[in-house]
Amino acid sequence: MNLNYTAEELAFRDEVRAFLDEKLPADIAAKVKGFRRLSKQDHQRWQKILSEKGWYATHWPEVYGGVNWGPVQKHIWDEESARYGAPRSVPFGVNMVAPVIIKFGTEEQKQRYLPRILGGEDWWCQGYSEPGAGSDLASLKTRAVREGDHYIVNGQKTWTTLGQHANMIFCL
Repeated sequence: MNLNYTAEELAFRDEVRAFLDEKLPADIAAKVKGFRRLSKQDHQRWQKILSEKGWYATHWPEVYGGVNWGPVQKHIWDEESARYGAPRSVPFGVNMVAPVIIKFGTEEQKQRYLPRILGGEDWWCQGYSEPGAGSDLASLKTRAVREGDHYIVNGQKTWTTLGQHANMIFCL
């Protein structure tokens, strides 16, 4: 088994390095390398830079604004990003919500939500934990009851990850 990079993969690695050299803000890289917390504005600035290059949603199909990288390209990106001190993407919108919308959503939902995730207009938070249940998903009490063509969601969430920054929530 040959585990060496191909010529195309090496060229991609060079492209990634050149991009990070030119576009990764030094203040953000310093925070990442120093294990300091990034602000929402730091994440948004980096997301905008990645989006302008077309590299924010690397695993999305191209038709929805992604680049559909394969596993080797993703590995190269992750390895070089870590080496340079680039922040990881906030996962909720781009990595958790969007793939579900892409696979199961209607065209209307895809057109409504995916561009807003890519553009950073919507910030999603994760709402799993509940009082008395913690993260025991089998003990959750929040329910959605259908009322006409809408659902009424009743329940309470705690420890809502990134809730202080979000305008959207996905929950169980």
